Amino acid sequence: MTHTPRIPLLAGLPLAVAAGLFIPVQGRINGALGAALADGIAAAVVSFSTGLILMIVISLALPKGRAGLARILPAVRDRAFPPYYVLAGGIGALFVFAQSFAVGLLGVALFTVAAVTGQTLSGLLVDRIGIGPAGRRPITGIRVLGSVLTVAAVAWAVSPRFGGGGSGFLPLLVPLLLPVLAGFLMSFQQAMNGTATVHYGTPVAATLVNFIAGAAVLWTPWLVKLAVAGAGNALPDQWWYYLGGPMGCVFIGVGALLVRSLGVLVTGLGMIAGQLLGSLGLDLVFPVPGTVVALPTVLGTVLTLAAIVLATLPWPKGALKR
Repeated sequence: MTHTPRIPLLAGLPLAVAAGLFIPVQGRINGALGAALADGIAAAVVSFSTGLILMIVISLALPKGRAGLARILPAVRDRAFPPYYVLAGGIGALFVFAQSFAVGLLGVALFTVAAVTGQTLSGLLVDRIGIGPAGRRPITGIRVLGSVLTVAAVAWAVSPRFGGGGSGFLPLLVPLLLPVLAGFLMSFQQAMNGTATVHYGTPVAATLVNFIAGAAVLWTPWLVKLAVAGAGNALPDQWWYYLGGPMGCVFIGVGALLVRSLGVLVTGLGMIAGQLLGSLGLDLVFPVPGTVVALPTVLGTVLTLAAIVLATLPWPKGALKR
């Protein structure tokens, strides 16, 4: 195991927020690619495949990347961590599939609230049981309050977009549970990636393994679909359609790096803040049909930032501890 220095909160939290900025941009790109291909699974395959190619190049080009590659098999063989951690990328594939399947049925707003709720709840749980490299972190009243406020703030921020998710509750039950499950598992993905990073010595190797697993999970159903239904539209010529995968490399790698220092909950909350800020920036600078930027959008984003500050401040030991 290599001992990389821990990143201070004041440096790590802004880095998590910055990484979160890429998530809505990636979503916008992958959504446009899915529409161009008329195939959401194919868009996810393209996204993961371009990310995988980039990670292979980086891993071979950088000395740190090559050193990390050399540690992957020994770490798995020696059971430095549970072997199923190498399948963490499958969770990312599930999240991308959830986007392609559920967003059209629920709308972006309801999907976002469902995924954030799942991720925030599991962030508390993962920190409590100590799956990540930061070890066990107690569930305190302050951390619970910050988590609840984060979910409420995200719901408020996206509330102007509610109303396009269809009619009736039962038809939406399964589509609604899918993003909750995908969001819930994302904290486990970050914890597993963080633990693997400690043993590989670099988040580059952990990110590469993620993209290998995620690409395998997505290629399998797409090949079945290809055999049954045939190919969809041809790949578009515009270069920006292929930036989704590289952006995924950024927030997966940064998450794997930060969870050892910040814990899973705080890393996840920081990325949620970045996601809201990025969504707000996209809606203001590059609006699409149906874009709504209202006062609750701005105030909900500000409240999210306040909730994250509340959850991450160095409160005295035992303050509201459960």
